[in-house]
Amino acid sequence: MSKPIRSNSELDALAQQTYSAVFSDVCDAAGLRHQTLEPGAVHLAGPEGVLIGYARTARSMPVNDIPDRPYGGEIDFVDALSRGDLAVIDGSRAQAAAWGELFSTASVGRGARGALIDGLVRDVAKINELNRFPVFARGARPTDALGRVAIQEWDVPVCVYGLTVYPGDLVVCDSDGVTIVPEARIAEIVPRALEKASIESDARQHLLKGGYLRDVWEKYRVL
Repeated sequence: MSKPIRSNSELDALAQQTYSAVFSDVCDAAGLRHQTLEPGAVHLAGPEGVLIGYARTARSMPVNDIPDRPYGGEIDFVDALSRGDLAVIDGSRAQAAAWGELFSTASVGRGARGALIDGLVRDVAKINELNRFPVFARGARPTDALGRVAIQEWDVPVCVYGLTVYPGDLVVCDSDGVTIVPEARIAEIVPRALEKASIESDARQHLLKGGYLRDVWEKYRVL
């Protein structure tokens, strides 16, 4: 996996300067017009704000029995996470919690950034107590995954919220939703997102000083 932005501090800095809408606009301008997830992924736990990281993907599938090695797939997946990773899990096929507090705690220890779950999570209050690991998901439910759903594949393409996400894609989550930047285009898209965010900041100041919207559009070409 190629990581143009290598450290968590660099990812933090990028998150402070950009957001999902800026990345969506830049992707549009680059001909990538289908890079946002369908609505449904909401911030459920952890610090608020912009979450950016590299997709580390997994697929959680329904099971009918408790396996010989309980939570085996989840353990292997979480233990394989590393600095800069953002867990992206398709847990849409079962109505049990595919993620929880101890997975989040272990992920923090591995240097991971947060989690995006197409499905349900639990232990929201405990994840909030960590105050270090944002989680986006469809909702919460206390039902345990054991014997109901299990991670069976990871580091494979997964479809979450209507879009296929590949390992190594850049994931940008915030209160507006989620934008996915394909791995092969990250080095191109990130500088353009930073530039657009800076231009929008200038336009914002112009408007706050009483500037007309039509003049701002003509000067900055952003809205």
